Amino acid sequence: MSRITSLLRRTFGVVKEHVGTDHLGNKYYYIPEQKSWTGRVSRPRRLVEAANPNEFEYMEGNIPSEWDAWIRGRRKQPPTIEELLQNERYREQIKVRAIEAEEKDKTLQAKEYEEGLVTQPVQTQVKGHASATQFGQTEFSEDPVSTANTFQPGSWTPPGSKK
Repeated sequence: MSRITSLLRRTFGVVKEHVGTDHLGNKYYYIPEQKSWTGRVSRPRRLVEAANPNEFEYMEGNIPSEWDAWIRGRRKQPPTIEELLQNERYREQIKVRAIEAEEKDKTLQAKEYEEGLVTQPVQTQVKGHASATQFGQTEFSEDPVSTANTFQPGSWTPPGSKK
């Protein structure tokens, strides 16, 4: 530890080195290994000062993944501006490709429906709540309407009983 750093630490407390700032305004710092007046050595640390310091307003994704990797020690060097911009362009390309793939899939499905290769999914409207025993049933029947694999509790009423 240099003499100036030691003097600064004794005068102002912990010395933290500003490493960078992201596009959201979060500031990233590196605190080097320091020795206290008792001789105890504190290991080097990395920290972030959030642009929005209110914890309840913090949302996941408020720290870019490259900076998160640096904070957690998964990378040795902080990300460069060029790297951040390159990764952002890559993410945008992935989003565009995903939209194109989804549109291509919808077009292929529509073509298969028209050719009769695949049946259209049945659109049914069911009234009631799924936990109710008569869910999806409009009326009760005295004849069994379900089998072992499709049995629905409450789907059959014994003859002579009224609900």
